[in-house]
Amino acid sequence: MIASHRICIMGRELQVRSSAAPEAVNEVESFVNAKLAEVSAAVPGGDTQVMAILALMNIAEAYLAAMRERDSLTSQGEATVRRLLGRIEQDLS
Repeated sequence: MIASHRICIMGRELQVRSSAAPEAVNEVESFVNAKLAEVSAAVPGGDTQVMAILALMNIAEAYLAAMRERDSLTSQGEATVRRLLGRIEQDLS
C-alpha cells in the first residue's frame, strides 16, 4: 500500500509517497542527507544544486560499482554451478 511520508532533505520539508515501510523511508532520508553532508563538507559554501548533483554522482558511482560486483558474483556462481553439475554428470556416467 502506498503511504504518504514527510521527510526533510537539505532543510526542506517534502511530502513523498512510497510503498516502503516508514523505517525504510527514514533510512533513505538519512542516507541522502549523509551523502549531501559529505559533499557539503568537501565543497563549503557551494551552490545547493551543485552539491545535489555531486551527491547524486557519488551515489550513482557506488550503485553502478555494486551492480558490477553483483553481476560478477552471479557469473562466478553460475560458473561454479555448471562446473559442479559437470562433475556430478561425470560421476553418474
